[in-house]
Amino acid sequence: MVKQERAARTRRALIQAAAETFAGEGYVLASLPAISERAGVSKGALHFHFESKDALARAVEDEAARAVERIIDSAQRRPGLTRLELLADVMRGLMARIAGDAVVRAGFQMDGDVTRKGSRAFSRRWQAWVGEVLREAERDGELAEGVSSRAMATTVVAATVGLRVLAASDETWRSGSQVEQVWSVLLSGPVARQGS
Repeated sequence: MVKQERAARTRRALIQAAAETFAGEGYVLASLPAISERAGVSKGALHFHFESKDALARAVEDEAARAVERIIDSAQRRPGLTRLELLADVMRGLMARIAGDAVVRAGFQMDGDVTRKGSRAFSRRWQAWVGEVLREAERDGELAEGVSSRAMATTVVAATVGLRVLAASDETWRSGSQVEQVWSVLLSGPVARQGS
């Protein structure tokens, strides 16, 4: 039992150290020796848990995805939210986690890294969930006339990715006020009415 607990702690330390390294240096520049040193474990221990840097990156992405699922689950338990309020709430929670959690930040950051072949699962999961929520909002009559769930989903996903990219180099983009500004524009109907 003690051995299993120690192995689980080592694995968590490696995932955290990898996330901090990937978030700070990017996937390509991150090295396994730097990650093992940051985690305070030997290179042998790292290779016992992860056969490659890509396997370690997938573990970071999986942990980040679980964190996002917990954000979604928590928001869905709040009573009385419309689908649009739910989506805005989750996006706020997501950006707060990106700001304060290296694992979530690295998960999103690596997902957009073109040097990692086959990586896009994180964005696809997010896009699928946003699309589903907005289809429900459209079905329930929450969207303005002429606004399709598909167009709104494209906009929300693009805004999320844009905030994540901007936040990588400028922490002010991680703030709640930036998310509020995005939602203010999304929900206000930015096109002025023509007429009289």
